[in-house]
Amino acid sequence: MKTDWQDLLQLVKGEDFSVERVRLERTGIAVEGNFELPPLARLSQEDQVFVAAFVSSHGSIKEMERLFGVSYPTIKNRLNQIGTQLGGLGVAPVTRTDEVLERVERGELTADEAVELLKR
Repeated sequence: MKTDWQDLLQLVKGEDFSVERVRLERTGIAVEGNFELPPLARLSQEDQVFVAAFVSSHGSIKEMERLFGVSYPTIKNRLNQIGTQLGGLGVAPVTRTDEVLERVERGELTADEAVELLKR
């Protein structure tokens, strides 16, 4: 019986681990050593789906908002969290200016309303 590698991730509950044996299904050849999973494979299944959607949408936060039904700050925060897990640079934190500009872009605010909000 094959076990999904996501089951392995649930079993280790975030602890560091390595894979010591790999077997090629087609040939039956096995290789032993000390192999680490790549960082993307260490993400939860939900985070992997999120990353795949982000790549598929060519990095469009607007498209991600549409796909997941959440706001710009939610997408940015999720990207930051995933970036931290990957040990990378992540993305810039969401600022009030970013949020206001996104609202203008979506047509929720006029430019004058945005200026007033940013002055506060």
